[in-house]
Amino acid sequence: MRKSAFLLPAVAVVVIGALSSVFVVDEREKALVLQFGQIVRVKEDPGLGFKIPLIQEVVRYDDRILSRDLEPLEVTPADDRRLVVDAFARYRIVDVEQFRRAVGAGGEEAAALRLDSILRAETREVLGSVTSNDILSVDRAALMLRIRNQAIEEARPLGLQVLDVRLKRTDLPTENLNATYERMKAERDREAADERARGNEAAQRIRAGADRTVIELVSEAERESQIIQGEADARRNEIFAEAFGADPEFFEFYRSMTAYQRSLTPGNSTLVLSPDNEFFNYLKSDQGRAAGE
Repeated sequence: MRKSAFLLPAVAVVVIGALSSVFVVDEREKALVLQFGQIVRVKEDPGLGFKIPLIQEVVRYDDRILSRDLEPLEVTPADDRRLVVDAFARYRIVDVEQFRRAVGAGGEEAAALRLDSILRAETREVLGSVTSNDILSVDRAALMLRIRNQAIEEARPLGLQVLDVRLKRTDLPTENLNATYERMKAERDREAADERARGNEAAQRIRAGADRTVIELVSEAERESQIIQGEADARRNEIFAEAFGADPEFFEFYRSMTAYQRSLTPGNSTLVLSPDNEFFNYLKSDQGRAAGE
């Protein structure tokens, strides 16, 4: 009985000690064996591991690809047009010993906060060296690559490997939206005014051309009409000259008759002349009477 009383507790202690000296490492994690806070062994392969009970402890770290979302970050590009950027990163713990020395007992949460600081600083530096148009264009992929490459160097002392950095969304700050909309509206109004001005200028050119064409056509028509009228007057004078040369006496009679006809129109036409006025010389002459007969 006495032996059994001492044997059972001893066996229990041995069993408990044996169980506490064994640990299992999952394929999704890496483990460090610490003794009084100092690293004594690294266990990266999945399977069983051993440690000294009560003296040594096991700290486990995730070996999978981790993701970290940054809080919205305000950046000022080279053109001083402020933007709010949402980004996220993917990373892994590649050196657990370096990771432990860098972050201590803070673990993955402390490392994530330090990685946030690195990503924010690199994002501000890279995006601050280009214009907002570059950030919003197809060059955005190259900018993300630059941020990732610089973050890789900064995160290496933490035992981390930055695999990717992505800009999810790029917006204007809320307080700048109204000003931006007003500026866009002003730009569109200016473009519309420019278009209207160009349209008015074109219309004036067309009207001026039409007016010039009208003047040229009217001038040409007047010139041709004057030429035709001059030719007709010349022909008329030629005919009169031929008639005068053929029968001067008849020509004199015709001229007098025409003058009488134009002067003595029907109605109340009245001529007040002295009887011996030269106007009636042809009627008083024998030739006029003979021609009249």
